[in-house]
Amino acid sequence: MRPKIYLFGDSITEGSFSNGGWGASLAHHFARMADVVLRGYIGYNTRWALKVIHKVFPAAGDAPLAVTVFFGANDAALPDRDSGFQHVPLDEYKHNLLAIVAYFKKQWPSTRIILITPPPVDDNARLLYPFVEKPLGLPDRTNEAACQYAKQCLDVAAECGLPAIHLCEKMQQLPDWKSLLSDGLHLSQKGNKFVFEEVINLLAKEQISLETLPADFPLISEIDPNDPLKSFAN
Repeated sequence: MRPKIYLFGDSITEGSFSNGGWGASLAHHFARMADVVLRGYIGYNTRWALKVIHKVFPAAGDAPLAVTVFFGANDAALPDRDSGFQHVPLDEYKHNLLAIVAYFKKQWPSTRIILITPPPVDDNARLLYPFVEKPLGLPDRTNEAACQYAKQCLDVAAECGLPAIHLCEKMQQLPDWKSLLSDGLHLSQKGNKFVFEEVINLLAKEQISLETLPADFPLISEIDPNDPLKSFAN
């Protein structure tokens, strides 16, 4: 009944429905107007995303209003470090993103596809909050690598004529950008708010906003207190 907005990505997407997360905020923002549907997968890269996309988004079903594609943080894991099994080479990352976009364009020609670049990385913080042992004493990800993958994501958006959020650049424009990250990679509460605002602003530019979407049933302000059921006649 309500149109959908899908969120497709890695842990930064899966975690977006946590308390204060950007996905949860998006769902609250569009309450009564659109269903925000989470399809996030912790640890996934674009290679793995392509392995599951046909099951995650089968052919049946109505086209959503929009889908966000937010991969790259794991692809950019350094191949010779502790999270190297998640690494995808830069050129393959671009190829995989193109394939993901092509799938959605074929599946839902009218759906707005929004690409989000991987966020920046605080190299030092990655050592303070390790998810695995780091015997080399080196971070598993670096900001330099993240920015390279972000550029490839933007190149895909340009080639496909899609809107994109250059999260890697936009976040680093803030003097205290490291406070937007909880562990040097994932978003803090402040970072989630930042991403939410970026997504909302871009959706509005794509004509998806509170002003353009109708509520699915009469609002309480539209119900006649003297004859409540009249509002449901149509």
